[in-house]
Amino acid sequence: MKSLIEAMAKALVDKPESVSVAEVEGERTTVYELRVDTNDLGKVIGKQGKTARAMRTILSAAGTKIGKRCVLEILE
Repeated sequence: MKSLIEAMAKALVDKPESVSVAEVEGERTTVYELRVDTNDLGKVIGKQGKTARAMRTILSAAGTKIGKRCVLEILE
């Protein structure tokens, strides 16, 4: 999952070396914290949050397949 988020984010940003993903495990839920360069934040979020919503949908679908709830947080 972590590599999936990294791959999606690196494809969107101008500075792929600044992309980092932290994984916070819970009992039923796993939270993935995505950090990108401040100049690339708008590209990851997208217009009206559509890109971020699409990334969350893909993550949710992949999480359902393995039986876990996955949440994506985009941090500054």
